[in-house]
Amino acid sequence: MGNPACVVPLENWLKDDVLLKIAQENAVAETAFFVKRGKNFHLRWFTPDIEMDLCGHATLATAHCILSELKIVTKKVIFETLSGELEVSLNNGRYLMDLPRRDPVSATLPYEIKNALNIQPIEVLKARDYLLVYENQKNVEDIVIDRKIFDQINLNPGGVIVTAKGDNFDFVSRYFTPQATILEDPVTGSAHCTLTPYWSKILNKNIMNAQQVSERKGELLCEIKKDRVFVSGNAITYFKGQIKLLL
Repeated sequence: MGNPACVVPLENWLKDDVLLKIAQENAVAETAFFVKRGKNFHLRWFTPDIEMDLCGHATLATAHCILSELKIVTKKVIFETLSGELEVSLNNGRYLMDLPRRDPVSATLPYEIKNALNIQPIEVLKARDYLLVYENQKNVEDIVIDRKIFDQINLNPGGVIVTAKGDNFDFVSRYFTPQATILEDPVTGSAHCTLTPYWSKILNKNIMNAQQVSERKGELLCEIKKDRVFVSGNAITYFKGQIKLLL
């Protein structure tokens, strides 16, 4: 089923508190807002709680909106974002995102995360997000978070990735954010900026098939090229609407 995202085209930027309120009303993991800037697009992402520095699935959704709904003809959609310039192209029906590479390094697990987990990892690393490695896919599927403990830590804008080798995919993962309205993100493109280089080294592969084993589930094709990570996936339009602001 993948991860739902709302995409809001704007002619000019609204105030940040208005953007956040719209994201809260949308009540999905991410709402993307964009403004056309010459040939490129200025893109920002908001959860119901904060502005994010990077969101993969909402970037993919925005490219889908621009190419499939607004019918803007271009070979590549170029976004200007807090994480630098991002490119998305449409290849054989799949959207290919060019994202930054975020290699994790060995780290110590904060007690708020450790004590909130029902199963402890076999390895702990960190980039923007904590990366917790488990023995097998079942461990990842069986993870339960104690929110009372978990929410004692603030990782904004980061979160916690749990991952393992997959049974039918190269690797699987789940993604959790403390103090967030939505605890578990169904499919997290930005997490694969860290997952891809980690598993590339472990599996000795540059191209990998990944699955996020949340309740909604999602499949991603990941490729690593030097300092960039390429993640591709599909998108469909679920509904269209209009927002009327009473300012």
